[in-house]
Amino acid sequence: MNLNFQISAVKNYFFGFATSGAILFAGLVYFNKAEKTEEPQENAAPINYLEAEKVTLKNFNPNNLSEAEWKSMGFSDRQVATILKYKSIVGGNFVSKQQLKKCYAISEQKFAEIEAFILLPETAPSFNGHHQSNANAKNYYDNSSNKTRYSRKELRIPGKFNPDLFTVDDFVKMGFTENQSIAILNYRNYLGGSFISKEKFKACFIISDENYKKMEPFLILPRKTPENFAITKPNYQKPDFKPAKAQIIYQNFDPNTTDLEGWKNLGFSEKQAQVIINYRDRNLRGSFKTLDDIERCFVISSEKFQEMKPYIVLKSESMIAQPTSSSGTNNNFTTKSTDQKTDFSKTNLNEITFKQLVEFGFDEKSAASLIGFRNKLGGFVNKDQILETYNIDRDLAQKLVNQSPLNTDQVQKYSLMDAPESWLKSHPYFKYYADKIIYYRISYTNENKFFRSMKVKPEYEAKMRLYLK
Repeated sequence: MNLNFQISAVKNYFFGFATSGAILFAGLVYFNKAEKTEEPQENAAPINYLEAEKVTLKNFNPNNLSEAEWKSMGFSDRQVATILKYKSIVGGNFVSKQQLKKCYAISEQKFAEIEAFILLPETAPSFNGHHQSNANAKNYYDNSSNKTRYSRKELRIPGKFNPDLFTVDDFVKMGFTENQSIAILNYRNYLGGSFISKEKFKACFIISDENYKKMEPFLILPRKTPENFAITKPNYQKPDFKPAKAQIIYQNFDPNTTDLEGWKNLGFSEKQAQVIINYRDRNLRGSFKTLDDIERCFVISSEKFQEMKPYIVLKSESMIAQPTSSSGTNNNFTTKSTDQKTDFSKTNLNEITFKQLVEFGFDEKSAASLIGFRNKLGGFVNKDQILETYNIDRDLAQKLVNQSPLNTDQVQKYSLMDAPESWLKSHPYFKYYADKIIYYRISYTNENKFFRSMKVKPEYEAKMRLYLK
């Protein structure tokens, strides 16, 4: 009885094991097939945007398009979200083609493709010398009587023509925009300088199917592309020439009193000139003592030093005297120099020099930080800014602030409407908002709206207003 029971148990165990194995094997086979069907083709040829299927375009007003309509024109979800966000930033409506072109989600190639179909003027119209409001602009552009003004140009085909011989002007005369014409020639250059066939000409993404149908009977090109055709990139060799250097007319100069423009006039770049001044003011404590000091500056090559050497004049009164002996002459000279101390009660904080700050008691790092911060700001407007300087002894700075006057007459100020982009992007108080300011001033004229739209914190707004007219 026990033997029969044991045999039955073994059979059941074996049968269960075999069933489980079969189920596991079937599952592995099924999932392997599923993965293979989803596996991408590793050797698939890369997509060439010039050869890709073209999107059928028609006249449109970008202010009226929905997300789905933007996507139907070939834009991705992320690009559409960026375009709509940019639209809200500029006031809820695009007022010109140039404004739409600034949206970074639309590439130059894509804009050239859709430009002819956009029902907007090239630039924003103005009335009485002032840009109209966005509300008026929307009504102006949506008015049916005005839409014909921005309708797509009709092609003017001159008869039989070979597009391989056409220039940008020729395509413009035919009815394409300048940007489109340039893109067509770029495509021709990509093909090797010739459109090869009508097939290749049609594949140019700038040329719509409608326009191709009009041009096709007049094209002097073979209908089919040769089977052995392959795109060969032209060999470009960099021109073997160097621009001639401007000849420098040297005159006697004192390197201890030469400023940034003076060093630039001697043939140095602005960055090199600044390095020389920093080396003089920081490393050498304000002055070159010998010709060797000048030669050791790493941005001055040995050849350049030999050119300048006959014209260098080191004047003793421009240097800080260093006592070298106990002789009466040297002692007298040192006493005379140390007697000429700075009167900080009359020294403008916007003109105080690196040497004067060191004389007051700052270490070189603190003095350099203060001068650097002042230069980035374009000058201090109030004394509290000096206390904000990074890496500075606040107690010593407070002592300086209490003692020295601050003259702000030379500090450059702008309005948000006329501030140069370079100034906005480099100024410590404006650089983080520069792009938004540039966008908003397309639509707004009231600076208070700028700050409300940008949601600037009150303390940051107060700092920015220091440099606004």
